[in-house]
Amino acid sequence: MDLVDPFGRTIRDLRISVTDRCNFRCTYCMPEEGMKWLPRSEVLTFEEIERLAAIFVERFEVDGLRLTGGEPTVRAHMPVLVAKLAALRVPASSSSPLAGCKPDLSLTTNGATFRLVAHELRDAGLDRVNISLDTLQRERFLQMTRRDELVRVLDGIEAAKEAGFNPVKINAVVERGVNDDEIVALATFGRERNVEVRFIEFMPLDASGHWMNDKVVSQDEIVAAINAVYPLEQVAARGSAPADRWRYTDGAGMIGVIPTITKPFCGDCDRVRLTAEGQFRTCLFATTEFDLLKLMRGGASDDDLAAEIQRAVGTKWAGHQINQVNFIRPARSMSQIGG
Repeated sequence: MDLVDPFGRTIRDLRISVTDRCNFRCTYCMPEEGMKWLPRSEVLTFEEIERLAAIFVERFEVDGLRLTGGEPTVRAHMPVLVAKLAALRVPASSSSPLAGCKPDLSLTTNGATFRLVAHELRDAGLDRVNISLDTLQRERFLQMTRRDELVRVLDGIEAAKEAGFNPVKINAVVERGVNDDEIVALATFGRERNVEVRFIEFMPLDASGHWMNDKVVSQDEIVAAINAVYPLEQVAARGSAPADRWRYTDGAGMIGVIPTITKPFCGDCDRVRLTAEGQFRTCLFATTEFDLLKLMRGGASDDDLAAEIQRAVGTKWAGHQINQVNFIRPARSMSQIGG
């Protein structure tokens, strides 16, 4: 049975945060100090994640699961969770291209410890990986992440390739006056290493609350900067995917841009989110959450959980309303919601 929101959008993608903890302190994600981590008892267990994911996949025909954090690789035994999710099957009767198969399993990571788990995650059934990399300059990397880990992140990218992940995608948040002078350098990095760089417009989820619209580098600016050096041609429309994509005309790969601010893709959004403590969110910028963990631990049946999920999806917004007078900033930062 399809899970459809009030605007006719069918939900196909579930983002699952497995932890609120992280080994970085990225300036646009969390404060330098003072984070209060969730007690372990308040975090979804692997079995609880598996149970909820099964409802989404087997009952509602969701065919994409992405594991996020915080930093997901700081949670122990992640290959065990991946194996549990890889055992799920999209109903054979589904209209999904993955009908009868396991859902597409992906993970977003900062890459610093990815070499330690890359092969195990691949063997467990992980299909794809996105690694965050906002700068290629060591000092700037330290300023942006508050950690001197650039070398290990670059090694994590190589480890992903060696483990057989294809494509390996790089997520680069572009912030005016911070790293916008590296757009072409990051594109060059992707071309030379056969990885797809996805540039992301700076969003109002920074931990300090200092986000301003003039710090957003638009999709048009990003594409123009790269096209001036490496000619590009746009590929087919993204559909429900968040990134618009371009190929290099010389055949040296692709780039993507996620234009959250300047060209919102809300009209095609098929995503919902589950936080590390079991709160269900219908939008990254939602101001309302639905407590599935409390229901589960209170003895709710799968039917009860499915009904609450349907009720929540029935409240999904038409769009996030950024730059509109009625926009309300989420009370939590990105690390607490899940990337």
